[in-house]
Amino acid sequence: MTFYEEVLDKIAALMTAAFGLVAALAWNGAIQALFKEMFGEAESLPAMFSYALIVTILAVIATIWIARAAARAKSEKKE
Repeated sequence: MTFYEEVLDKIAALMTAAFGLVAALAWNGAIQALFKEMFGEAESLPAMFSYALIVTILAVIATIWIARAAARAKSEKKE
């Protein structure tokens, strides 16, 4: 891979991460509003821990799913 290709690859990865952060922040607000409806005050300790736990579990599941899909796509490309 040439230097130019590496730079383009890294810029694309950073831009993708930036868009992911924007989407995550949007979802964060929506999920916090949902928890406020369910638990009352969003600042209560049980609500904060429930929110953090559920979001962490969803993030782990999504990461595993994405990694498996990427691995599958790479193996199909090699064949």
